Amino acid sequence: MRAGRAVGRCGAGILCAVLVAAFSPAGAQNPGKGPTSPLGAPPWSADVKPDSPVAGIALEPQQLETVKKVSAYFNKLINLRGTFVQTAADNKRMRGRFFVKRPGKLRFEYNLPSRQLIVSDGSMLAIQDLDMNTDDRVGLDQTPFRLLLRNDVDLLRDARILEVQEAEDLIILALQDKSPDAPGQIRLFLSKGPDLELKEWVTTDSQGTDTRVEVANLNRPEELDAELFRVISPTLRKIK
Repeated sequence: MRAGRAVGRCGAGILCAVLVAAFSPAGAQNPGKGPTSPLGAPPWSADVKPDSPVAGIALEPQQLETVKKVSAYFNKLINLRGTFVQTAADNKRMRGRFFVKRPGKLRFEYNLPSRQLIVSDGSMLAIQDLDMNTDDRVGLDQTPFRLLLRNDVDLLRDARILEVQEAEDLIILALQDKSPDAPGQIRLFLSKGPDLELKEWVTTDSQGTDTRVEVANLNRPEELDAELFRVISPTLRKIK
């Protein structure tokens, strides 16, 4: 596959060269069935074929250290919450807020008029659309975020590293899970100053469809309500 990229301008000099498309085959922009999520299109779509493994690059010593820094960053994340803007392959934008509790738990709530909700309880990921009354579920281990939410994050051990770039204020890291059960690729963008912080990611699913997610207003609370990560039937949910 070939890498496509676009150069953008960002405030405060943090993301001076944001690449918004990652590893898309030419012409492969046909979303799969089911709702698009911040983790990419659902891997359970009937017409989705698993990715062929992509060979990782040979890492130079400085690149090895960069990957270790990113692993350490995710290992230090216990609780995280913030807001997000999701841009799908058709340029449709959706906004909302998210919560992460390692290991394995996450929640994405979309702003109205969307009634989509994504929840992982640590083992099962549910993508629910209350307008369509759908409830698609898959094991968290079948998503590329397994690598970042596990108890012990070690990207050198568990991922094929596809790209490592480090500038004065930005790290770009692209990877694919070594597990054949977790299709897709993910490209991470982290700002470096004053502390390393996740700014956005681009997932590329098994069909070559990109989904970009930009995050903001990040904070790390001492605790998050366990109810945020409880997966229940969408027919039982009450929308506030």
